[in-house]
Order: sequence, then structure tokens, then C-alpha cells
Amino acid sequence: MNELIVLIIACAILGSGVGFLAGLLGIGGGLVIVPILSMILLHFQVLPAEQVVLVAIATSLASILFTSTSSAIAHHKNGNVPWQLAPWVMTGVALGALISGFLASLLPANVVRIVFAVSVVLIALKMIFSGKNDSQSTRTLPNKGLLTLYTTITGGLSAMIGIGGGAVLVPLLTFFSVDMKKAIGCASACGIVIALFGSVGYISSGSQYFTLKEGFAGFVYLPALFGIVCTSWFTAPLGAKATHHLPVSTIKKIFAGLLVIMAVNMLTK
Repeated sequence: MNELIVLIIACAILGSGVGFLAGLLGIGGGLVIVPILSMILLHFQVLPAEQVVLVAIATSLASILFTSTSSAIAHHKNGNVPWQLAPWVMTGVALGALISGFLASLLPANVVRIVFAVSVVLIALKMIFSGKNDSQSTRTLPNKGLLTLYTTITGGLSAMIGIGGGAVLVPLLTFFSVDMKKAIGCASACGIVIALFGSVGYISSGSQYFTLKEGFAGFVYLPALFGIVCTSWFTAPLGAKATHHLPVSTIKKIFAGLLVIMAVNMLTK
């Protein structure tokens, strides 16, 4: 069987799991896509090892554009997207993602990898140790300007490490006493914005390194993108439906567990 077809099938399998997790947790799926897609690209020797992580991040963001759209539609139908809050959050993440998409290509690959690993570790620790005391306290959301500033930083970090933003946005919003399911719904909608503006940056900055004839749109590897999206689009609504029915405590445990696994993987590989 042609190696390219095998690569697409491998990415389709990855996409089926990523889509469900994106819908369930509002994470976009980048935490899973980046390390696994990096291994796939290395196995098939698609490009030099030093460029693998950057391409995996860019391709992850492009796939999240589709996965988050599917997930956000499902969350909207379930009434889990707080639209009175979402526009301010979206504005911030859009600015951060656009800036980050251009800056990431200027950083050494090792710096991007370290930023990814450290970010995931911190997020995992926050989710694990934000226990009963956090849930019992009530914190008021900051004013709209300050909220936009916070989410600009969130969007920049998310785009830099190739995730939809839920892994950072959900802990941020729940810290300010936003309901867990509403936070996940908001993160799904914001994932669209992060992916769109982040992808623009990665495609523009990567156009001087790769060509469409090689299968790339900037830093985005199109065969891998096709494989991921062709399944994740359909499995994301299933995850969103599960979110609507699962207890919040169960969702938090799944969320924290996934982050721990990804953190360990990125630090040991």
C-alpha cells in the first residue's frame, strides 16, 4: 500500500479519537494531535526532524478549525455556549493567536517543544489540584477589557503550542466561577477563532519553506490535515453530547487525566 495512503489512514484514526475528546472537553485536540502527529511524520520521514514539531503544531491548528466548528455547533444546540461572554473572549484569543502564529516560526524548534511541555504540565497540575476549595469559592469575572487581555495571552499560548485553547481557557473560566460545561462550550467556540487566526500566521510564515506541490500550505501538511478532519468532524458531536450528560466531576477527572498523560509523553519522548 502506498505510504501516503497509510499516513492518511493513521491520521484518520487519530482524528476519530481527537474529535470525541474535542467535543467532550472543548480542547480542540491539539494536546493529542501534536505529539502523535509528530511521531507519524517522523515515521514516514515526511520532513527533517528539526521541523516536525512546528509542522505538527500548524497542522493541528488547521484541523482544529474544523473540529472546533463541529464541536461548537453541537454545544450550541445543547445550550452550553455563553454567547454573552464569548465575543470578548474570542476577541482576545484572535489577537493572541494571530501574533503567535507569526512569532512561533522565528523560535528554535527546541524552544517551541519546551513551551509546549511546560505549558501542559502547568495546566495539568492546575486541574489536578484545583479541588474543593476552588469549587466552593465564587470569583467575579474581570471587566471586559481585562478579560480580553487575559484571553489574548491565552490565545497566543494556545496557538504557539498548537491547541484549540480549551486546555487553557477552561481552567481560566472555571477559576472565575463559570460553570464547567459553559466553559467547555465557550472554549469550543473560541477554538474556531484560535485555529483560524493561528493558521493564517503559520501558513503565511511557512510559505517560504514549503510548497503546495510538496503537499504543504505553509507549515500545514495537507494529507495529514485531510486524514484528521475526515473523521474528527463526525466524532466531535458525540463528545459534545457526552458532555451534556456526564457529571462535572467526571469531566474534570477525564480532563486532568488526559493532560497528565500528554505532559508525561512530551517530557519523556
